[in-house]
Amino acid sequence: MYTTEFDYFKPSSVGEALALLEQHPDAKLLAGGHSLVPTMKLRLASPSALIDVSRLEGLRGIRLKMDKIVIGAMTTHRDIEFSQDLKDKCPILPEQARLIGDPMVRNKGTLGGALAHADPAADYPASMLALNASLKIEGKSGARVVSAHDFFQGMFATALEPGEMLTEIHIPLQGAHMAYEKFAHPASRYAIVGVAVVLEMNGNTCSSARVALTGAGPGAVRLGNVEEKLGGQVLSSSVIENAVQDAVQASELLSDPFASSEYRAHLVMVMARKALSRAAGI
Repeated sequence: MYTTEFDYFKPSSVGEALALLEQHPDAKLLAGGHSLVPTMKLRLASPSALIDVSRLEGLRGIRLKMDKIVIGAMTTHRDIEFSQDLKDKCPILPEQARLIGDPMVRNKGTLGGALAHADPAADYPASMLALNASLKIEGKSGARVVSAHDFFQGMFATALEPGEMLTEIHIPLQGAHMAYEKFAHPASRYAIVGVAVVLEMNGNTCSSARVALTGAGPGAVRLGNVEEKLGGQVLSSSVIENAVQDAVQASELLSDPFASSEYRAHLVMVMARKALSRAAGI
Protein backbone atom coordinates (compact mmCIF):
# COMPACT_ATOMS: atom_id res chain seq x y z
CA MET A 1 0.00 0.00 0.00
CA TYR A 2 1.13 3.56 -0.68
CA THR A 3 1.36 6.37 1.85
CA THR A 4 -0.73 9.50 1.67
CA GLU A 5 0.96 12.59 0.22
CA PHE A 6 3.37 14.47 2.46
CA ASP A 7 5.97 17.24 2.32
CA TYR A 8 9.59 16.26 2.84
CA PHE A 9 12.22 18.37 4.61
CA LYS A 10 15.88 17.65 5.29
CA PRO A 11 17.19 20.17 7.85
CA SER A 12 20.88 20.87 8.32
CA SER A 13 20.75 21.54 12.07
CA VAL A 14 18.77 20.71 15.19
CA GLY A 15 17.54 24.31 15.30
CA GLU A 16 16.18 24.06 11.78
CA ALA A 17 14.50 20.74 12.60
CA LEU A 18 12.82 22.27 15.66
CA ALA A 19 11.65 25.25 13.60
CA LEU A 20 10.11 22.89 11.06
CA LEU A 21 8.35 20.98 13.86
CA GLU A 22 6.85 24.26 15.03
CA GLN A 23 5.70 25.14 11.51
CA HIS A 24 4.24 21.66 10.91
CA PRO A 25 2.69 20.48 14.21
CA ASP A 26 1.65 17.08 12.86
CA ALA A 27 4.98 16.35 11.13
CA LYS A 28 6.98 13.25 12.02
CA LEU A 29 10.74 13.02 12.46
CA LEU A 30 12.38 10.48 10.15
CA ALA A 31 15.42 8.76 11.63
CA GLY A 32 16.01 5.22 10.32
CA GLY A 33 12.40 4.92 9.17
CA HIS A 34 12.01 1.20 9.85
CA SER A 35 8.98 1.74 12.08
CA LEU A 36 7.54 4.97 10.68
CA VAL A 37 7.51 4.11 6.96
CA PRO A 38 5.66 0.75 7.33
CA THR A 39 3.15 2.47 9.62
CA MET A 40 2.56 5.12 6.96
CA LYS A 41 2.18 2.50 4.24
CA LEU A 42 -0.52 0.82 6.30
CA ARG A 43 -2.22 4.24 6.69
CA LEU A 44 -1.93 3.91 10.48
CA ALA A 45 -0.12 7.26 10.40
CA SER A 46 -0.59 10.01 7.82
CA PRO A 47 1.64 12.96 8.73
CA SER A 48 1.49 16.00 6.47
CA ALA A 49 5.28 16.27 6.52
CA LEU A 50 8.40 14.23 7.21
CA ILE A 51 11.46 15.92 8.71
CA ASP A 52 14.50 13.80 7.87
CA VAL A 53 17.08 14.12 10.67
CA SER A 54 19.08 11.04 9.74
CA ARG A 55 21.97 13.04 8.29
CA LEU A 56 22.46 15.46 11.19
CA GLU A 57 26.08 14.61 11.98
CA GLY A 58 25.93 16.50 15.26
CA LEU A 59 23.51 13.86 16.53
CA ARG A 60 25.78 10.92 15.72
CA GLY A 61 28.67 9.45 17.65
CA ILE A 62 29.74 7.93 20.97
CA ARG A 63 31.80 10.03 23.38
CA LEU A 64 33.35 9.13 26.73
CA LYS A 65 33.28 11.86 29.37
CA MET A 66 34.54 11.92 32.95
CA ASP A 67 31.58 10.14 34.50
CA LYS A 68 29.34 9.11 31.63
CA ILE A 69 28.95 7.96 28.04
CA VAL A 70 27.14 10.31 25.66
CA ILE A 71 25.55 8.76 22.56
CA GLY A 72 23.98 10.90 19.84
CA ALA A 73 20.39 9.99 19.09
CA MET A 74 21.11 9.32 15.41
CA THR A 75 23.87 6.81 16.17
CA THR A 76 23.06 3.62 14.26
CA HIS A 77 22.72 0.14 15.69
CA ARG A 78 25.78 -0.84 13.66
CA ASP A 79 27.85 1.96 15.19
CA ILE A 80 26.83 0.73 18.64
CA GLU A 81 27.48 -2.90 17.75
CA PHE A 82 31.09 -2.24 16.71
CA SER A 83 32.04 0.53 19.15
CA GLN A 84 35.14 -0.52 21.07
CA ASP A 85 34.44 2.11 23.73
CA LEU A 86 31.04 0.57 24.40
CA LYS A 87 32.43 -2.96 24.35
CA ASP A 88 34.88 -1.87 27.05
CA LYS A 89 32.64 0.38 29.15
CA CYS A 90 29.03 -0.63 28.44
CA PRO A 91 29.01 -4.06 26.73
CA ILE A 92 25.27 -4.59 27.11
CA LEU A 93 24.56 -2.10 24.29
CA PRO A 94 26.76 -3.74 21.59
CA GLU A 95 25.30 -7.05 22.72
CA GLN A 96 21.77 -5.76 22.19
CA ALA A 97 22.57 -4.06 18.89
CA ARG A 98 23.88 -7.33 17.48
CA LEU A 99 20.49 -8.95 18.15
CA ILE A 100 18.42 -6.33 16.33
CA GLY A 101 16.91 -7.25 12.96
CA ASP A 102 19.41 -7.93 10.20
CA PRO A 103 22.46 -6.04 8.83
CA MET A 104 20.28 -3.75 6.69
CA VAL A 105 18.20 -2.74 9.71
CA ARG A 106 21.29 -2.24 11.87
CA ASN A 107 22.92 -0.03 9.24
CA LYS A 108 19.94 2.35 9.03
CA GLY A 109 18.10 2.10 12.35
CA THR A 110 19.11 4.45 15.15
CA LEU A 111 19.22 4.36 18.93
CA GLY A 112 17.22 7.57 19.25
CA GLY A 113 14.59 6.44 16.77
CA ALA A 114 14.08 3.18 18.65
CA LEU A 115 13.80 4.94 22.02
CA ALA A 116 11.43 7.64 20.75
CA HIS A 117 9.20 5.00 19.12
CA ALA A 118 9.04 3.06 22.42
CA ASP A 119 7.87 -0.21 20.91
CA PRO A 120 6.92 -2.51 23.82
CA ALA A 121 9.03 -5.30 22.27
CA ALA A 122 12.13 -3.17 21.55
CA ASP A 123 15.44 -4.11 23.18
CA TYR A 124 16.97 -0.77 24.18
CA PRO A 125 14.31 0.48 26.63
CA ALA A 126 15.15 -2.36 29.03
CA SER A 127 18.86 -1.55 29.01
CA MET A 128 18.17 2.18 29.44
CA LEU A 129 16.26 1.36 32.64
CA ALA A 130 18.91 -1.05 33.89
CA LEU A 131 21.72 1.41 33.13
CA ASN A 132 19.99 4.34 34.87
CA ALA A 133 20.31 6.28 31.62
CA SER A 134 19.07 9.81 31.06
CA LEU A 135 17.78 11.27 27.81
CA LYS A 136 18.34 14.81 26.55
CA ILE A 137 15.32 16.37 24.86
CA GLU A 138 15.40 19.64 22.94
CA GLY A 139 12.52 21.91 21.99
CA LYS A 140 11.79 25.53 21.22
CA SER A 141 11.92 26.41 24.94
CA GLY A 142 15.34 24.82 25.41
CA ALA A 143 16.78 21.51 26.53
CA ARG A 144 15.83 19.22 29.39
CA VAL A 145 17.16 15.88 30.63
CA VAL A 146 14.81 13.16 31.89
CA SER A 147 15.55 9.79 33.40
CA ALA A 148 14.75 6.65 31.44
CA HIS A 149 12.24 5.81 34.18
CA ASP A 150 10.32 9.01 33.41
CA PHE A 151 10.87 8.90 29.64
CA PHE A 152 9.02 5.64 28.96
CA GLN A 153 5.33 6.06 29.73
CA GLY A 154 3.67 3.01 28.20
CA MET A 155 3.02 1.43 24.84
CA PHE A 156 4.46 3.75 22.15
CA ALA A 157 4.29 6.58 24.70
CA THR A 158 7.17 8.74 25.92
CA ALA A 159 7.84 12.04 27.70
CA LEU A 160 8.44 13.78 24.34
CA GLU A 161 6.08 16.72 23.92
CA PRO A 162 4.90 18.13 20.56
CA GLY A 163 7.70 20.09 18.96
CA GLU A 164 10.46 18.26 20.84
CA MET A 165 13.11 15.80 19.70
CA LEU A 166 15.47 13.41 21.44
CA THR A 167 19.09 14.44 20.83
CA GLU A 168 21.37 12.56 23.25
CA ILE A 169 21.49 9.57 25.58
CA HIS A 170 23.58 9.84 28.77
CA ILE A 171 24.75 6.65 30.50
CA PRO A 172 26.63 6.75 33.82
CA LEU A 173 29.94 4.90 33.77
CA GLN A 174 29.65 1.71 35.82
CA GLY A 175 31.22 -1.71 36.10
CA ALA A 176 30.98 -4.23 33.29
CA HIS A 177 28.78 -6.68 35.22
CA MET A 178 25.92 -6.55 32.76
CA ALA A 179 24.14 -8.81 30.28
CA TYR A 180 21.08 -9.05 28.07
CA GLU A 181 19.13 -12.16 27.13
CA LYS A 182 16.09 -12.36 24.91
CA PHE A 183 13.76 -14.87 23.35
CA ALA A 184 13.20 -13.35 19.93
CA HIS A 185 10.41 -13.64 17.40
CA PRO A 186 12.07 -15.62 14.58
CA ALA A 187 10.91 -13.26 11.82
CA SER A 188 10.97 -9.75 13.27
CA ARG A 189 13.71 -10.37 15.87
CA TYR A 190 11.71 -8.27 18.32
CA ALA A 191 11.71 -9.55 21.89
CA ILE A 192 8.93 -11.85 22.97
CA VAL A 193 10.76 -11.56 26.28
CA GLY A 194 14.02 -9.72 26.92
CA VAL A 195 15.81 -9.14 30.23
CA ALA A 196 18.58 -6.61 30.83
CA VAL A 197 20.75 -6.87 33.96
CA VAL A 198 23.28 -4.48 35.49
CA LEU A 199 24.98 -5.54 38.75
CA GLU A 200 27.06 -3.46 41.11
CA MET A 201 29.50 -5.88 42.71
CA ASN A 202 31.77 -5.68 45.76
CA GLY A 203 33.88 -8.78 45.29
CA ASN A 204 31.40 -11.65 45.08
CA THR A 205 28.68 -9.66 46.84
CA CYS A 206 25.99 -7.89 44.87
CA SER A 207 25.72 -4.35 46.27
CA SER A 208 22.69 -3.67 44.09
CA ALA A 209 20.98 -5.05 41.02
CA ARG A 210 18.93 -3.46 38.28
CA VAL A 211 16.87 -5.92 36.26
CA ALA A 212 14.57 -4.69 33.49
CA LEU A 213 12.06 -6.52 31.31
CA THR A 214 10.86 -5.84 27.77
CA GLY A 215 8.53 -7.61 25.33
CA ALA A 216 6.18 -9.04 27.92
CA GLY A 217 3.91 -6.09 28.64
CA PRO A 218 2.90 -2.63 27.41
CA GLY A 219 6.40 -1.30 27.98
CA ALA A 220 9.76 -1.91 29.62
CA VAL A 221 9.72 -2.17 33.43
CA ARG A 222 12.11 -2.84 36.30
CA LEU A 223 11.66 -6.12 38.18
CA GLY A 224 11.90 -4.71 41.69
CA ASN A 225 11.10 -7.98 43.45
CA VAL A 226 14.04 -9.70 41.74
CA GLU A 227 16.35 -6.78 42.53
CA GLU A 228 15.42 -6.86 46.23
CA LYS A 229 16.28 -10.55 46.53
CA LEU A 230 19.77 -9.97 45.10
CA GLY A 231 20.89 -6.87 47.00
CA GLY A 232 23.54 -7.67 49.62
CA GLN A 233 23.79 -11.33 48.56
CA VAL A 234 26.86 -13.36 47.64
CA LEU A 235 25.75 -14.45 44.19
CA SER A 236 25.50 -18.14 43.40
CA SER A 237 23.34 -20.28 41.17
CA SER A 238 20.97 -21.01 44.06
CA VAL A 239 20.65 -17.32 45.02
CA ILE A 240 19.86 -16.40 41.41
CA GLU A 241 17.40 -19.27 41.09
CA ASN A 242 15.57 -18.10 44.21
CA ALA A 243 15.51 -14.50 42.96
CA VAL A 244 13.90 -15.29 39.61
CA GLN A 245 11.19 -17.57 40.99
CA ASP A 246 7.82 -15.87 40.58
CA ALA A 247 9.55 -12.88 38.99
CA VAL A 248 6.25 -11.88 37.38
CA GLN A 249 2.65 -12.98 37.46
CA ALA A 250 1.24 -14.33 34.22
CA SER A 251 -1.88 -12.21 34.69
CA GLU A 252 0.28 -9.07 34.31
CA LEU A 253 1.73 -10.09 30.93
CA LEU A 254 0.68 -9.97 27.29
CA SER A 255 -0.95 -12.95 25.65
CA ASP A 256 -0.91 -12.99 21.85
CA PRO A 257 -0.45 -15.41 18.92
CA PHE A 258 3.31 -15.48 19.57
CA ALA A 259 3.20 -16.50 23.23
CA SER A 260 0.64 -16.92 25.98
CA SER A 261 1.01 -14.96 29.19
CA GLU A 262 1.88 -18.18 31.04
CA TYR A 263 4.64 -18.98 28.56
CA ARG A 264 5.96 -15.43 28.82
CA ALA A 265 6.09 -15.74 32.61
CA HIS A 266 8.18 -18.87 32.21
CA LEU A 267 10.45 -17.13 29.69
CA VAL A 268 10.98 -14.22 32.06
CA MET A 269 12.41 -16.61 34.65
CA VAL A 270 14.61 -18.36 32.09
CA MET A 271 15.95 -15.16 30.49
CA ALA A 272 16.48 -13.49 33.89
CA ARG A 273 18.39 -16.51 35.17
CA LYS A 274 20.63 -16.56 32.10
CA ALA A 275 21.29 -12.81 32.13
CA LEU A 276 22.02 -12.72 35.86
CA SER A 277 24.34 -15.71 35.69
CA ARG A 278 26.31 -14.19 32.82
CA ALA A 279 26.51 -10.77 34.44
CA ALA A 280 27.76 -12.35 37.67
CA GLY A 281 30.22 -14.61 35.85
CA ILE A 282 28.65 -17.78 37.22
